[in-house]
Amino acid sequence: MKTQLLKITFLAIFGLSSLVALSKGTLRGTVVDADTNETLIGASIVLEGTTRGTVTDFDGTFKIEVDAGETQLVISYLGFLDKKMAVSVVDGQTKDLGTIALDPDAVGINEVMVLASVGIQRKTPVAISTIDAELVTEKIGTQEFPEILQTTPGVYATKEGGGWGDGRFNLRGFDSPNVAVMINGIPVNDMEWGGIYWSNWMGMTDVLRSMQVQRGLGASKVAAPSVGGSVNIVTKTTDAEEGGSFSTAYGNDGYRKVLFSVSSGLTESGWAFSLLGSKTWGDGYIQGTEFEGYSYFFNLSKRFNDKHTLSFTGFGAPQWHNQRSSFDKYTIREWQQFKEEYRFNATYGFGIDGQRVVAAKNYYHKPQFSLNHFWTINNISSLSTSLYYSIGEGGGRTQRGNERSRLYGSNDDDRTINGYLDYAAIQRDNAANMEGSQAILGSSNNGHQWMGAISTYTAELTPDIDFYGGVDLRYYIGKHNRTITDLLGGEFFIDPDRENVAYQDGNEDYLYEKLSTGDKISRDYDGHVLWEGLFGQLEYNYNDWSVFYSGAISNTTYWRYDNMYYAPGEEKSDNISFLGWSSKGGANYNIDAKNNVFTNIGYFSRAPFYSNVFLADDVSNEINDGAKNEKVFSAELGYGYKSRILSANLNVYYTEWQDKSLAGALDSRDPDAGRYNAEGVNAIHKGVELEAKAKITKDLTLKGMLSIGDWKWDKDVEAYVFNRDGQLVNSDGDIVNTVDEADKIELNIGGVHVGDAAQTNAYLGLDYKIIKDLKIGVDYKYNARLYADPGSIRDLEGEDTWKVPGAGTVDANALYYFTIGGLNASIRGNVHNLLDKEYISDADSGSSGTWEDALVFYGFGRTGSVSLKINF
Repeated sequence: MKTQLLKITFLAIFGLSSLVALSKGTLRGTVVDADTNETLIGASIVLEGTTRGTVTDFDGTFKIEVDAGETQLVISYLGFLDKKMAVSVVDGQTKDLGTIALDPDAVGINEVMVLASVGIQRKTPVAISTIDAELVTEKIGTQEFPEILQTTPGVYATKEGGGWGDGRFNLRGFDSPNVAVMINGIPVNDMEWGGIYWSNWMGMTDVLRSMQVQRGLGASKVAAPSVGGSVNIVTKTTDAEEGGSFSTAYGNDGYRKVLFSVSSGLTESGWAFSLLGSKTWGDGYIQGTEFEGYSYFFNLSKRFNDKHTLSFTGFGAPQWHNQRSSFDKYTIREWQQFKEEYRFNATYGFGIDGQRVVAAKNYYHKPQFSLNHFWTINNISSLSTSLYYSIGEGGGRTQRGNERSRLYGSNDDDRTINGYLDYAAIQRDNAANMEGSQAILGSSNNGHQWMGAISTYTAELTPDIDFYGGVDLRYYIGKHNRTITDLLGGEFFIDPDRENVAYQDGNEDYLYEKLSTGDKISRDYDGHVLWEGLFGQLEYNYNDWSVFYSGAISNTTYWRYDNMYYAPGEEKSDNISFLGWSSKGGANYNIDAKNNVFTNIGYFSRAPFYSNVFLADDVSNEINDGAKNEKVFSAELGYGYKSRILSANLNVYYTEWQDKSLAGALDSRDPDAGRYNAEGVNAIHKGVELEAKAKITKDLTLKGMLSIGDWKWDKDVEAYVFNRDGQLVNSDGDIVNTVDEADKIELNIGGVHVGDAAQTNAYLGLDYKIIKDLKIGVDYKYNARLYADPGSIRDLEGEDTWKVPGAGTVDANALYYFTIGGLNASIRGNVHNLLDKEYISDADSGSSGTWEDALVFYGFGRTGSVSLKINF
């Protein structure tokens, strides 16, 4: 009887415990950024001490089944501090945890986001694409910084010549001088011509926190209007948690990279610091394009109290790399000839001593330092101020001399039987010439000092209205000269440009002075730019509406000092100033939890670039009286959809650009033919863009993009002409001193498609988490309707240039997380152009306007890399 009773009791207890064990509940919630209240897609929710978990969907929501009783959740997302939550649930209950806000894992990052003017989906009424550090880590491989943007609508990026750091990108058909690039809210476009040398910023991929592309008007609050849009790069600051990492990478053609980082975390006394350093080097994919680069980053922050935080940041990327110049392009027939070695570099060869020589080389170091003060004045207002300073030093080696064309690689007589440029023959000819070297290598040296201040005041005027306003001040000095770097076998060089030097005072010996390595030739001047700007913005947020209006005004003053062509006391030019302004507004309406629409419209007047104000800016103080502000009108309409499984954005845009300045080579085949400089150029850019993501399953994500543009020049224009040394000439090729003495040529570009960027872009990507710690990705990118840049722009006569055949490439990547010696680690592999597709990435049109005489660069074939990272 006792035995039977024990059995019944045991079965009852076992049954009850089984019922308890089988009791389940459900937890759900929404994860957002504590600073912006924007939902976080892909945030991890895990039951502490287990591998059971889920991730948030495209609307930031999650649902997870848990055992009844007490449960400890760990919510995490890259770039944010983990949050632990103790919750309890009873059998059958579905408990809503509401909104769960994650704090950034860095000191002062929310203030940096204010300076960087980061937009928010379903609130900021502009076309936005955001790329986070995790995506860059997975996809970058050996790609250059601009190439990571290729999955963004409207972006066309290439490696151009193929030298390390020589990549470029266009946004909606506008090149880099017309796209505002900012790092932590600080503008970095060159103050004289607006461009970006990405080799100066190659270290950005190592310190990137997030990157946001704002197409069209953008949400930038600084007084820096851009035509195509803006790229806002936000770097790491100081991690709030102590730790560090070490990584190493290997890739094709001798590619190597090592990197370390360390962070103190936030101490009890409010101090924190982070430090990062790396070295990258290799042989280059293209012949003779060896490179070596370093990058460094440091941040020191002090949180004094709840009101004041001070942060000092510095970063830079000293580097050198050999190049394949833009005029080293070759025809398709020539490429067929060198198909066995289509990494051909037209200026690569060997000298008399067997030493390898490449005509073009770039070397530069452009560190930037900033001191940021963040002041929380009260609970409704704050002030963010950044003082910054940049100093640059370096230059680019290129071909010079009376017979410089021999160094372009276009003459078969100067090639060896193996196709290399015969530097030995050039050296022998220079040595035998009684008049000195006729073909030499010279360096165009460019240094600068750039200082500025940006201060933004933020105030909540009412519960529904916010105000942003501030100042944007900049002063820039650019020092430009040329020096001889290699006489290529000769004993001296005579600079023919010295006949135009004003202070020779009839001294013929000065004209025929025998110059040697290190001596200045051709140019020596300082360019000055002073920028003063004010900006303001009002934002209205009520229920489902977000409306903004912003305005800015700026004054740009240019002048130059010429140290070569003017007599003492006459070196300084007159000052010339341009008043610019912008006015833009927009609205976003959230129809419901899934659908939203937005629109924006704007007009701005922008000062012309320095190089268009001084017509022959290399050699003359003569001011172009025809230079005037560029005017831009832009309008856009967009629609967004966001659900648990699908996120999509569709927008159409129209941009009208008036009185643009346009400069370029008269003939891309012959750099000695000279250049043109035109004002009053009009263009119309319009198009449609679609971007979407779909969460097919918990572990499978599909991404896609399609953009179709229609970008054309609006009318024919006239242009001034300059010789190969930048001197203004008339129709007979004679040097003249004023624009009144010069003749103009007609550029027949009306109705012609804008070249240099594919007007159709498409992308399809798949990311799949095979197991918890292994993720793979495959990406297909397609570009079409790339019109060749006019090789001889005055011969177009309204006809389109050659349209390059469309092409697509496939990339693949894999990322695996594991532990080694108790430390978290990861290994990453990337293959670019997996199928080794042959395609043309850049093209200049020949005189016939067909493929037969077009000059082209082919894209890289299959490349790859593998890297290991260990966190401690």
